[in-house]
Amino acid sequence: MKLEKLPLNKEIIEILKEHEILELYPPQAEALPYVLKGENVVLSIPTASGKSLVAYLAMVNRLIHESGKALYIVPLKALAREKYEELKLFEKLGLKVGISTGDLDDSDPRLARFDIIVCTSEKADSLLRHKITWVDKIKVLVIDEVHLIHDSSRGPTLEVIISRFKALNPNTQFIALSATIKNATDLSIWLDAKLIQSDWRPVPLREGVFYKNEVKYDNGKIQEIKGSEKKPLERLVENSIVNGGQVLVFVNTRRSTVSVANKLALIIEKNLSKKDLGNLKKLMTSIKKQLPELTSVDEKLLSCLQKGVAFHNAGLSSAQRRTVEQSFKDRIIKCIVATPTLAAGVNIPAQRVVIRDLWRYDPNFGMHPIPVFEYKQQAGRAGRPRYDKFGDAITIAKNEEQKEQIFDNYILSDIEPIFSKLGSQAALRTHLLSAIATNFVDSMDGIYKFIDSTFYAYQSDTFALKDGIDEAIDFLIKNGFIESINNDRFMSTLFGNRTSSLYIDPLSAMQLKKALEKSCDMETSTLSFIHAVCSTPDVRSLYLRNADTWVEEKAERNKGIFLLEPPAASNEDYEWFLSDLKTASLIEDWIEEVYEDKIITKYNVGPGDIHNLVEMNQWLLHAAREFARMYNFECVSDLSDLLLRVQYGCKKELLNLVSLRGIGRVRARSLFNEGFKTVGDLRGVPLKRIAEVKTIGEGVAKSIKSQIGESDKGEDKELSEFTNKK
Repeated sequence: MKLEKLPLNKEIIEILKEHEILELYPPQAEALPYVLKGENVVLSIPTASGKSLVAYLAMVNRLIHESGKALYIVPLKALAREKYEELKLFEKLGLKVGISTGDLDDSDPRLARFDIIVCTSEKADSLLRHKITWVDKIKVLVIDEVHLIHDSSRGPTLEVIISRFKALNPNTQFIALSATIKNATDLSIWLDAKLIQSDWRPVPLREGVFYKNEVKYDNGKIQEIKGSEKKPLERLVENSIVNGGQVLVFVNTRRSTVSVANKLALIIEKNLSKKDLGNLKKLMTSIKKQLPELTSVDEKLLSCLQKGVAFHNAGLSSAQRRTVEQSFKDRIIKCIVATPTLAAGVNIPAQRVVIRDLWRYDPNFGMHPIPVFEYKQQAGRAGRPRYDKFGDAITIAKNEEQKEQIFDNYILSDIEPIFSKLGSQAALRTHLLSAIATNFVDSMDGIYKFIDSTFYAYQSDTFALKDGIDEAIDFLIKNGFIESINNDRFMSTLFGNRTSSLYIDPLSAMQLKKALEKSCDMETSTLSFIHAVCSTPDVRSLYLRNADTWVEEKAERNKGIFLLEPPAASNEDYEWFLSDLKTASLIEDWIEEVYEDKIITKYNVGPGDIHNLVEMNQWLLHAAREFARMYNFECVSDLSDLLLRVQYGCKKELLNLVSLRGIGRVRARSLFNEGFKTVGDLRGVPLKRIAEVKTIGEGVAKSIKSQIGESDKGEDKELSEFTNKK
């Protein structure tokens, strides 16, 4: 459909044309008339079929005609950044676009000045808990990846946000976006929405199985893949690269991403042009300039990148993942070997997708097949708009029988339906406390009415959750989060209010309170508080390996310092205690400035794991400090210092230096070792002298000078001459 046929503002059409959007895809053309009329819509179509643009146009068109706001909710921070950058294109219309993915203990007052706000589901939930004043101004609410209601960790939050918005602002227009799901009709009925469902894709998808030198596709066609001396995966990748394509390879473990990337690098390097090699050299130089501390993971990644391939998994830092993703989008690297997390993340299409592993290990069930939905998400990444006439999604069979099984169980099979995960105790106690603390409900009748509005109740009924609701309410009363007034009304306590606004599991809050109360009567260490934090359900503890005998030895050495009583060695929970202690030990090493690479090796983790643990420990230490104001004020100062040490990964003596922007723990230690103990010690020091300090250099030295209010053009000239001589 041509843009001119739509009832859109001319300025909107001009912006679309500027970005080479001249006509709409069929599913977009079908959905837009409904969303432009203000109707609720569930848009369930394949990856890269233009879901986001429908939502963008709905928000922008509505807001240029009437005052108000639009909220765009995504599951991941990386996706929030992607959507924010795309929506910024519409600021030409006079609309202000904002993004919020950070502090969950904050109402973020600056958001009041934006017309369109992009945020994660956790941040949206946090804003509701902080009783933002502009809820009634939200005209359009977009829920991206709405199928994640099926996810046990994110699903309940997403479901509760939707249910609360339905009650708080019934006039809000809901636009729910999803990949194709089996029971999209259920979602549309629950949301009172028009369902637009389609299998149309801008680049047709061929799904096939490789066996005995050929790929058999779902359309009946057969393609021969030459190169009998190579293994199937290597042949499939080389075949695509030689023909100008890019490839995504999905495997089931982090270790496999690295090993497979290394094997493929040998093949891909041989097929790179001089231009490709030049672009890769520039990429290497750019990455190395930004690395204050080179780890073994960086070295492995750089080794692969320079040969045109990369690995991608949750163990990488967010910066490493962004580099890989952007380099692939820019067509600098030709192949990414990834775990399935990439398929659920930012939009990265490839000409060919090879799904090597259709099985995954689960510690509870052993090896088991991946869901069809997960397979379809991975396969859906095949086909680059504007580059490819079709996308290939290929799996590999070991024999004829397995080939037929893959066709029957995955390629030709229906995707599983999605189900609410609100029924768990963790979800119920967390979201019921939030509802009571914000005065959204104040009685059992109100609670049942609230639950009755959820997707869970739509799929079964509120009565099925009655025992779970009663158990959660009893827990909240028993542990002092809420009070029952005249056996008829509920009111949250100060403890309950703070727990809700801090956005932590009430069980975590209870354990932190217990630890703080115990700390009044004993001598504590940094490990005391870090272990208490790592023992909460909000922290995912590290796996305890057979080789980790040092953890039990550490437990013996530190008897008497734990704020949460360790179980007996014969108790089945003792191994959990050791896992928590191992996790706390990683954080302890981090704040003692142990090199990141040593931490990676000792704990068998990646930079991304370290970052995630640091981030969660920061958050829970912040919560502990807030509770300390209520239960043990003497701990507030120590917790404040510990919080900063965890944030920067340094000893207390560096806290003054790391307050400078761009000075992390490595550069701060270099300055400290050169005699600059505080920011004050840097005042009056020649620029040249600061630049000579290891890891600092000219650019960082100038930044330091600027931050402390000193600048000297003469010094700049002198430093430039000094640098040129070197």
